[in-house]
Order: sequence, then C-alpha cells, then structure tokens
Amino acid sequence: MDDCIFCKIIAREIPAEILFENEDALCILDINPIHFGHSLVIPKHHCRDFLEVKPSTLSGLMNAAHTVARATVEGLRLDGFNIFSNNGGIAGQSVFHFHLHITPRYQDDNIRFLLKLKKYRNGEMAEYGKKIRTFIHQNP
Repeated sequence: MDDCIFCKIIAREIPAEILFENEDALCILDINPIHFGHSLVIPKHHCRDFLEVKPSTLSGLMNAAHTVARATVEGLRLDGFNIFSNNGGIAGQSVFHFHLHITPRYQDDNIRFLLKLKKYRNGEMAEYGKKIRTFIHQNP
C-alpha cells in the first residue's frame, strides 16, 4: 500500500527503531508509547486488520511477539505487560495495517481498562454460541 506508514517502515522508506524481524513480521518501538519500551509487531504483508492476516503468517507473527515480549520483560525487568490489538475504528484502530501492541506495565501506572462486564441471561449464552459456531463451520 502506497500510503501505509507500516508498509513504508517495512520497505525501509522511513526510519524506525527495529527490535526484531523474521520472515513474517517486523517489530518496532511505538513512536507514541503508552510506556517507554512499548512495541508493535507488524505483519510484513499489508492486511487491514486481524481478519485479513494470512493464516500462514500467524505462526511467525506470534513467534515474533513472543520473542519481543520476553526480551521486553527481561530487558526492562517488568512484572507484567499487555498484548492487544485494536481492529476497526470503533475499537480504536488508527493505523489500518494490523499490528499487535506489547506494552510494559508497572505498579501504580494508572492505566486501567474500565469494563462493564455483563451477565448472560437464561439461554443467551447458548444463542450466542450457536450464532458464532454457525460461521465457524461455514468458514473452517
């Protein structure tokens, strides 16, 4: 993609602080980190979101994430970290080339995911399960 910043980084057209690279992924430090050491794991082929990632790429992508997460924990002496991905504008995605975030976490860092957890009512869990399974069986 000509206008994709991640594709330009992968093509080495613009600079980035590269942490790790394999056949499927490039890992860089995020230019606007939540905490210093916040990194991004980016598939080397353009895909808008997780659903467009080629299944053949997933293993290499996750191996890269594992390598960088372990190095981040050890290098920064962390007690914890988050791995997440925003998919779609409604979910907070701002660069429309799939990527995983690896974010260092610290005691009292005041980062909170405020969730209003729900409870399924009688039979609702089975209904949702059926709706999802229908499409799993259609798209193996």
